[in-house]
Amino acid sequence: MPTVLTETKPEAQHIDGHHSDDKNGHRPDIRGDQELLADAFQGENREHEMGMWEAFKEYPMACLWAFTMSFTIVMESFDMFLNGNFVALPAFAEKYGVYVEGSGYTIPTRWQSALFQSGQCGAFVGVFLAGPITNRLGYRWTTILALMLMNATIFISFFADSLTVLVIGQAFEGVPWGLFIANSPAYASEIVPLALRGACTATLQMSWSIGGIIVAAVTYAYNQRSDQWAWRVPLALQWLFPTPLLILILLAPESPWWLVRHGRSKEALRSIERLGRKSKQNAHEALAMIERTVEIETQMGGNPSLLDLVRGTDLRRTIITCLIYAGQNFAGNLIANQATFFFEQAGMSTNFAFQLSLINSCLGFIANAGSWFLTAWFGRRTIYLYGTATNITLLIILGICASIEQTKATNYAQACLGIIISFVFAGTLGPISYTIISETSSVRLRALSTGVGRAAYYVAEIPMIYLSSQMLNPTGWNLAGKCGYIWGGTASVCFVLAWLFLPELKHRSFREIDILFNRRVPARKFKSTVIQVQENE
Repeated sequence: MPTVLTETKPEAQHIDGHHSDDKNGHRPDIRGDQELLADAFQGENREHEMGMWEAFKEYPMACLWAFTMSFTIVMESFDMFLNGNFVALPAFAEKYGVYVEGSGYTIPTRWQSALFQSGQCGAFVGVFLAGPITNRLGYRWTTILALMLMNATIFISFFADSLTVLVIGQAFEGVPWGLFIANSPAYASEIVPLALRGACTATLQMSWSIGGIIVAAVTYAYNQRSDQWAWRVPLALQWLFPTPLLILILLAPESPWWLVRHGRSKEALRSIERLGRKSKQNAHEALAMIERTVEIETQMGGNPSLLDLVRGTDLRRTIITCLIYAGQNFAGNLIANQATFFFEQAGMSTNFAFQLSLINSCLGFIANAGSWFLTAWFGRRTIYLYGTATNITLLIILGICASIEQTKATNYAQACLGIIISFVFAGTLGPISYTIISETSSVRLRALSTGVGRAAYYVAEIPMIYLSSQMLNPTGWNLAGKCGYIWGGTASVCFVLAWLFLPELKHRSFREIDILFNRRVPARKFKSTVIQVQENE
């Protein structure tokens, strides 16, 4: 960890508000006030000194609110996995499919694609709406509005009496998904201390696993039904999530970083105190640290806009965010998303393939929990590179297993490799991607950057879903485990790009990250570059 110069700070006398805001809620320019500047030094140094366990004990409420916001991702995960299971439900296929001689009732390919991709198209719209709305309303109210919209759009899907209406319902549900996925990593990274940023942002991947587990259990329980409730009950279960989350987020504090950016320092101080600061002294230090970083960034530009993402050093940060997000589709993730079908193509029976899929989701949850410890022990760049290299090796082995003479042993080997690849992704690439994304952008542009990064994910995912289906489907290329060669190749591209361009951001405050990017420090030198606590560039 780079060393920082500790500044001895005079005994503070402002615990009861000596440094008050002006009538508009703004505080004095911190860089011209030596006492406030000393507070900022102390606040940043305290964050550097805290370990993960100490930070958790001091900020339990920050962890709770970060997890609550991250849990909104369960709704996108639930729906994505649900659509994948719908086409396998006999009652659903008989209601909306066509009869194919020798195969029974089947959902036509074009409608399968529409069901899988309509929600993603809606989410693509949502992520672009997220930045401007969040900059105006804040993370809390944007998420609350998205949860209200989610409650309303579920009605369309639940009462759909045709595939056309169901696809439209999925597209409308996708819009709030985009708002959730854009805001959750940004909010989580801003309300927790430096030592907890990795673990708390990694919980987004855990939310995906939770959604997959719920869907697997529900569809397994209802797949024997022959009436409309075989698919309407799983759709109705979506209403379990929005209202309780809405109530919780109404009670949550707004991000103090967002409040300071909007000149509401008094509210930011109250927000910091609610997040777990044990003393008003520590809260003032944290506020001074935030104000200092925000003022430094304010000198770089005025009100944030989408164009700012491609200007100056922010272009580099935007490219990294987009590459990391899009790269999730190229390193084995789609094997996990189509696990049941993959296991069937690997030679497993339908019932056993479903059981393996449920086991796969549960193991993914365990891997997500393990990622919390990895983020404490290793750097972001290290986890990403080693995780990608491991999956490249496993994907190539998977391809080899599918290329030799097929026996029961090779079938089981392919199934096991599929599970291990998904496990590695869920413990390394998946969760650490959200951490990298939430840290790379500047505070000023974070709401916009996370939205555009997720849009890059959807741009990559939509054609990759088609490609993945084409590789596995017996009516397509019928590659089965040989798809490991292709995914191994795309994962290799991700590895090379990450090795060249991904910087190490662990143990770095947002101020330090700003300075490193502004100095155009090469990615591989981020870790060794020392930034002094007094530097304000």
